Amino acid sequence: MAGEAFIILLLLFITGGQSTVTFNYENRCTESIWLGATPSIGDSDPEFTSGTSKTLQMPDQWKGFIWGRTKCSLNTSNYFSCETGDCGGNKICQWPVPNSPVTILNFTINQPVQTNPLVVSYELNLNHGHNVPVRIQPVGGSLVGGTGPCPVVDCAQDFSNVCPPNLVAKGKDGRYVGCLSACDALKDPKHCCFGNFASPQTCQPNEYSSIFKKACGLAHTYPGDNQPPIYSCSGAASFSITFCPA
Repeated sequence: MAGEAFIILLLLFITGGQSTVTFNYENRCTESIWLGATPSIGDSDPEFTSGTSKTLQMPDQWKGFIWGRTKCSLNTSNYFSCETGDCGGNKICQWPVPNSPVTILNFTINQPVQTNPLVVSYELNLNHGHNVPVRIQPVGGSLVGGTGPCPVVDCAQDFSNVCPPNLVAKGKDGRYVGCLSACDALKDPKHCCFGNFASPQTCQPNEYSSIFKKACGLAHTYPGDNQPPIYSCSGAASFSITFCPA
């Protein structure tokens, strides 16, 4: 326990010190969610079962992404893996990119001057598909560059009802576990915005991203998607992150 506390304190020192913002996670899904994050958020016990919640205090300087992993287990050889969002067989994720399909939550936490309000930028990203519905809800604070409270961003849709057949990801039992992005499924530069499609003029919505956008209008659905903008929230006391919010 002492060693664990030392590691967390060391992590906070490296990433910028103690924060005034907390992330409150709630799992309303019918199955366990295993939290993943890169870089680390100091979560030594990433599993939380259906109907449970956890609170983690964030560093005051942090940039990375957070996601939920599903259907995780140990095999007979003691190898840990998840059917969606897997990060190289690690219970605590260290790899920079999880396996798709995966719903990604991007955050940038910044407090350039200690006396200034902490600013958190946030977005929900479906560039690597969708594996679990999720909602980001700021608690308090004000929208930077705008008026009023910080907006809620979510994707609460059950994608098993809208996922195109050629993007469906199936688990070990042959059942639906998530919806791949067109880029990950088809490996086409047009859908990935690579090569000749890398410019703002050529990186455009496609038939697949349009389906994602119709289901989840507040999420970014292809690499060039900037609607809605990435919101920045100043002075929020906490952020509620709910898996399966509907």
